[in-house]
Amino acid sequence: MEDDIKQACKIMQAGGIILYPTDTIWGIGCDATNAEAVKKVYELKQREDSKSMLVLIDSSAKLQSYISEVPDIAWDLIEVSDKPLTIIYPGARNLAPNLIGEDGTVGMRMTQEAFSKKLCERMRRPIVSTSANISGKASPAQFSEISKEIKQGVDYIVKYRQEEKQKSAPSGIIKLGLSGEIKVIR
Repeated sequence: MEDDIKQACKIMQAGGIILYPTDTIWGIGCDATNAEAVKKVYELKQREDSKSMLVLIDSSAKLQSYISEVPDIAWDLIEVSDKPLTIIYPGARNLAPNLIGEDGTVGMRMTQEAFSKKLCERMRRPIVSTSANISGKASPAQFSEISKEIKQGVDYIVKYRQEEKQKSAPSGIIKLGLSGEIKVIR
């Protein structure tokens, strides 16, 4: 696992994109502060850049570096969530502009899974995490279901957890407003 983390960080720091296991499904990732790297992910997925992608972080301390004002309810949701939860926050900042929605929002998830958490810690920056599929196609539930096109389109494929057979599910998604509005998306 340690060699995979070192190599994946090296690739992302150089502006490359990776294929890696997350706390939910396998994801395509890159440095979430690098607009050119983010553009490569959109191109690989054949996805319009108006459709946002989420970002993984490893700690609540980092959340405040990328969100101008974290709504109070977010801390409660993070604390009580017993499964991976992506929260769409208003007031995104310090991220690649092509990751931030037209309304200034960004989806972020604090990962607790060992590999993706260590990857975020070592990278010291948020990491894009979008499903490892072409836009509009089914999200692969395990590594063996990822298309050849995706595998050939990334700069590095993490070896860790490729053999796992358990089916994973995407995270829940909740959108928060500054005035305490909550909208359950998934």
